[in-house]
Amino acid sequence: MKVVYEYSHLGGAEILTVRYPEYQKEIYKVVQGIKARRTKISKEKTMKGRELYSPLDMNQQFKRAFNGLGYEEMRDTYTIRLPQSDVAISGAYKQIDFVKEKVLVEVQFGKYAFMFYDMAKFQYFFNENKADVGVEIVPCHGLHKQMSTGVSYGEQLIHDIERLKRHFPAVPVKVILIDV
Repeated sequence: MKVVYEYSHLGGAEILTVRYPEYQKEIYKVVQGIKARRTKISKEKTMKGRELYSPLDMNQQFKRAFNGLGYEEMRDTYTIRLPQSDVAISGAYKQIDFVKEKVLVEVQFGKYAFMFYDMAKFQYFFNENKADVGVEIVPCHGLHKQMSTGVSYGEQLIHDIERLKRHFPAVPVKVILIDV
């Protein structure tokens, strides 16, 4: 795969370049090593029988590649307690797929809400002083059109971040749009 566009929010790209140049190289190496394959046969009405790129296959490749470079999952488990309530819900958690030092990486081939939730997770770990920068790797619009319906695209995420200005996420983020 290849990087077709990069977006820096609150200096995310600059932080990666200056403070974590080796990790930035690793991230690009991983993206370049992913082989998108049309292994999914669509059952959807609008694309019935069409061969599509498989998010599952690409996610598995990303997992193997990042884990092979020493990136690990980070999970913060906690108990939810509401103000003025006796309710306590244990076992709740926030999780990031790939972490090395204070660089958080998420690869998202899901619905748009999950892309935006990744921003909230970056914000959470940044507030907990467990992150310096978040990296979101997402399909570009062209790739999204060759995948199942429901898969979102990075241009929409960047558009919304731009309109929210500096308000959310209030954490440095680099968004990387990829294509075949």
